[in-house]
Amino acid sequence: MSIYRSALAALLLAGACAASAQAQTPKVRTKTKPAKKTRAGAARAYTPLPPAEIERRVEALLSQMTLEEKVGQMTQVALDVVGKGAQRTSADAPFSIDLNKLRDVVVKYHIGSFQNSTNNRAATPATWYTIISQMQEVAMKETRLKIPTVYAIDAIHGETYTAGATFFPQEIAQAATRNRALVRRGAEITAYETRASAIPWVFSPVLDLGSDPRSPRQWETFGEDPYLGAEMSVQIVKGNEGEHGDVGNPEHVAACIKHFLGYQVTQPGKDRTNAYIPNESLYEYHLAAFKAAIDAGAHTLMVNSGLVNGVPTHASHELLTELLKDKLGFRGVVITDWQDIENLHSRDHLAATSKEAIMLAINAGIDMSMPPYQYEQFCNDLTALVKEGKVAQSRIDDATRRVLRLKMELGLFERPVTNPQDYPQFGSPAFERASYEAAAEALTLLKNQNNVLPLPKTTKVLVTGPNANSMRTLNGGWSYSWQGEKTEEFAGKYHTILEAVQQKIGAANVTYVPGVSYSTQPGAKYYAEQADRLDEAVAAAAQADVVVLCLGENSYAEKPGDLNDLYLSELQTQLAQRLAAAGKPVVLVLTEGRPRVISRFEPGMKAVVQAYLPSNFGGDALADLLFGDLNPSGKLPYTYPRYPNALGSYIHKYAEEQSKAEGVYNYEADYNPQYGFGTGLSYTTFKYSNLAVDKATVDKSGQVTVTVQVTNTGAREGKEAVELYSSDLVASQIAPDVRRLRRFDKISLKPGETKTVTFTLPIAELAYAGPTGEKVLEAGDFELRVAELTKRITLQ
Repeated sequence: MSIYRSALAALLLAGACAASAQAQTPKVRTKTKPAKKTRAGAARAYTPLPPAEIERRVEALLSQMTLEEKVGQMTQVALDVVGKGAQRTSADAPFSIDLNKLRDVVVKYHIGSFQNSTNNRAATPATWYTIISQMQEVAMKETRLKIPTVYAIDAIHGETYTAGATFFPQEIAQAATRNRALVRRGAEITAYETRASAIPWVFSPVLDLGSDPRSPRQWETFGEDPYLGAEMSVQIVKGNEGEHGDVGNPEHVAACIKHFLGYQVTQPGKDRTNAYIPNESLYEYHLAAFKAAIDAGAHTLMVNSGLVNGVPTHASHELLTELLKDKLGFRGVVITDWQDIENLHSRDHLAATSKEAIMLAINAGIDMSMPPYQYEQFCNDLTALVKEGKVAQSRIDDATRRVLRLKMELGLFERPVTNPQDYPQFGSPAFERASYEAAAEALTLLKNQNNVLPLPKTTKVLVTGPNANSMRTLNGGWSYSWQGEKTEEFAGKYHTILEAVQQKIGAANVTYVPGVSYSTQPGAKYYAEQADRLDEAVAAAAQADVVVLCLGENSYAEKPGDLNDLYLSELQTQLAQRLAAAGKPVVLVLTEGRPRVISRFEPGMKAVVQAYLPSNFGGDALADLLFGDLNPSGKLPYTYPRYPNALGSYIHKYAEEQSKAEGVYNYEADYNPQYGFGTGLSYTTFKYSNLAVDKATVDKSGQVTVTVQVTNTGAREGKEAVELYSSDLVASQIAPDVRRLRRFDKISLKPGETKTVTFTLPIAELAYAGPTGEKVLEAGDFELRVAELTKRITLQ
């Protein structure tokens, strides 16, 4: 262990010099579009330990540990717990560690992990380095076994809590790109910049099925399709952890896939509540992304904070042990979400006491608890439960083994802290260019009546709406703080939509009147609005050629984002209706975390652009799209509803699209979204032709190769996401879905160019989950579809 201490001392000395240098020479950037892509620095020398050696070391260390030391390794606390200040829940600012508190946590209670930022605010890489170095100094010099701590952070669309980090579009927008390479590159950069912040573990990606537009967390997902979510989950995990899962590489981090399982489709549409999900739906729709991520090597997993079929997931042995660990073979760390073991007692009334809640959760399969403040109670009660025989020693050993393995795989014993001076590409123009490219390919053109877009750069434009001059609404939650309310403080060097339009066509061609603004009163809800020169905005439309109307949502995250009405707000609706009545073409730009219903005014909009939450370069990308320097190529990753009472996904049963019946009971079923899943227009046109399959009849163990030709029939270069769907024409146990996405690829075509796209589809993927979740693959006919072209195949 003396070698580890020497290495740590050298790292701390180098880091102190780096932190001092960074403080004296701050980076200054002007509001310019990011430079062209350059190659990031090469990875530092790194040789991973062989798996067998890691297991040998884990078992050797485990054999030396006391029960109390093991329980401590199973505990993760919030950073503020060890900060100077009178309260655990909020340390003094500026933050500094109270060494007596740190010693109580790490030395006395043997706590093995920390998380979160202090006072809900982003910090510089130098500050992170100082904090985590102090933690490791105590852990590796003052504890009996010299086990390093492991720090985790919510790096949701970039390193959320590091000032100057490169932010990417939120996951829902990344799904709209249909571009695996862009998603993976974003995850690679996030991993690099998280390690530059001395942090080796990220609570990302979110793999919940985002099929309910009421959910306040839909924007954190890859949307409503299981296959799309699964494909993108692999890209995030591989981008974070490396192609071969070598998380000890100092440019990689351990990913944490969340929230297992069945989160975000709750009965009331509110966060952290109960969902009723039959087994066939749980296995068919919700499991796919998690299974793909586990197969890709994800090292950690966070549990659903809500309930499934009345059972809090944190107490579900069926989901956490029988399904996750036994059936799926997950060998990583299963961590709770914030205070969710205590919630079994205080919120869900499943446990009579906090101690009983701990027993239920650990026995269900939890490996690490996030108390996050009252660590003494968790450690003391769990220790007592083992001594009382209510939690098996083997369960404690299994959990501790998983935590120790993670720390060894992360290389923390050899390199307990990474130094920001070793990460010269942090916040670089090359990284920023990657963010811009992701935003550019996410933007989705939903409507373009009479080709009103793109606009000439000589157009006189009125820019209006509450989201027109806001970096907060471009980024959403988990941006420099939990709710994103501090974004303007950190993102001033980037362009709002208004600023980007002014830069694109000149300020003299742009008039700005907000019309509606979000409340800035202390304690106001994220959705609180007020009229802001609304009459003036309507009057200004008369002097403009075109109105760019920027509507949507203010930022929010998790439970505070619950809402009671999916219609866009009354004030924003009023602004849109009055501007449409003014007679000038209105281009609606939406920046929102979920598809708020716009049917009350959508017919009056000449064009509609869904920007989702495109992050810091979203304004630049939008201006490029509006004025023709960017050809849109995004595709909706969800179904955009027309009415709050009609929230069906594109994945639905035939019964939801019934034709009018004959006779007395002449009902019909109306499937009526505003925009369907996969909708996305371009400034060019594409023709699909010559759809073919290599065999019309195939056995269940085989595969089918599908080819289709795509031609750019327009006048400018464009990108197109080509999607292959299947329809099971008859299924005997569960009524089949109308169609399912099976493959996608994104191609770029010059005017007049034709490319052949090839998909290989194993027939096993056409199976469906039966009533108990088992896979069922039946002989019969299937229809394969690309655009409007179809081919039928028969399974023998």
